[in-house]
Amino acid sequence: MKAVIQRVTNASVTINGAVKSAIDGGLLVLVGIEDADGEEDITWLSNKIVNLRIFNDEAGVMNKSLLETGGKLILVSQFTLHASTKKGNRPSYLKASKPDTAIPLYEKMKARLEQDLGKTIGTGEFGADMKVALLNDGPVTIIIDTKNRE
Repeated sequence: MKAVIQRVTNASVTINGAVKSAIDGGLLVLVGIEDADGEEDITWLSNKIVNLRIFNDEAGVMNKSLLETGGKLILVSQFTLHASTKKGNRPSYLKASKPDTAIPLYEKMKARLEQDLGKTIGTGEFGADMKVALLNDGPVTIIIDTKNRE
């Protein structure tokens, strides 16, 4: 799994002119799923996301996690995170899972994040043409690949 984690002041996902999810502070997480992903990736990534110390403490130092601040989260599927640009100028998405594999893993990731946070999270809609708006706070953007675990 690949994830782009952005600390946001606010974020929303709009589909066909209707707001599907909106938060006023927390994390917007874009996640790309590949066939090699499984339960271990979900568990590790969810734990990493909710415990990343990227929110300011009382001294203004990034020392608090989403779990500690009680912030909100929106999870959006994004197959383009697995784009390969090695050959030519048209990206290849061969590494990205097809919907029959990706949707169940995406749903498990959503459920795991909700379990780890102890609350419902916002989502996009798998396969939909989504308009994602955000105000990146900081800016703070973290990119994680569960296959590298860096």
